[in-house]
Amino acid sequence: ISRFFALLLSGITQTDIVSQPVPLMTVQLGENVLFSCLYSEQEVEYISWFKQTVGEKPRLIAISHKYTHPIYYGNFSHTRFKVLENGSNNQLIISNTEFSDSAIYYCGGMNNYAMTFATGTFLIVTAVISRHKTVVQQPVSDPVHPGDSVTLQCTVNSETCAGDHSVYWFRHGSGESLPGLIYTHGNRSDECEKSPEAGSPTHSCVYSLPKRNLRRSDAGIYYCAVVTCGDILFGDGTKCICVAGPTLDPVLLGLGAALVFCVVLLIFLVCYICKNTGKMSFSCKIYLLLCLH
Repeated sequence: ISRFFALLLSGITQTDIVSQPVPLMTVQLGENVLFSCLYSEQEVEYISWFKQTVGEKPRLIAISHKYTHPIYYGNFSHTRFKVLENGSNNQLIISNTEFSDSAIYYCGGMNNYAMTFATGTFLIVTAVISRHKTVVQQPVSDPVHPGDSVTLQCTVNSETCAGDHSVYWFRHGSGESLPGLIYTHGNRSDECEKSPEAGSPTHSCVYSLPKRNLRRSDAGIYYCAVVTCGDILFGDGTKCICVAGPTLDPVLLGLGAALVFCVVLLIFLVCYICKNTGKMSFSCKIYLLLCLH
């Protein structure tokens, strides 16, 4: 444990030594949730879990070692918080989630008095969602290229409370710690239509996010979040892969330009020499034909 506190006096870094593969998780109130922390067994000796509520400082949950039992801190009782060691995958389990569990959970690996943090997982605990409400995101069928346009779609199906929806779009790019808000539809209901079946209370709403003149930095996973009837519904995400088109090698372009320059210069020199001789001799004609060939 003394090694852990010694890290406070050392540098804190963030590399691929530890990683959390899932950046965003949503669970319903009372459900269990499992966080995974993948790490290098050769470079990490201790694993620590932290909870950071929005606007507050990170709080230490537990410290574990692969050869010892975890030690829990503060109000994080092992009755609801449990740390398990599974090879190179250290897991944090929260049972019977509460609204206060909504926060960012970080894992950190420690070795040689230095702490290495993963990018974290954002947990959102929502009220019990009716099974009659769903959010579906259509996938992008083909990879897109820089300069292309694509339209992302989010479909909300609901049997009750067909009022206004607030729709938000988030993008999680590669290497980013958490998804970032990029667009909001505000309160919208004009894009909804009732089911054509007689007597059916189902409403279907389709929200679109057009992306034009794509850049490589636009690649990532796009999440749709819908606030309806007091609930927050998240889609599973749509992965947008921006593939660079075929490009010419600048080295080959340079060599081609140099070759053209040399040919033009050679023709000029041959013409200049032949002109100074006073007549176009047979040998000059041969040289010109060879150059043009």
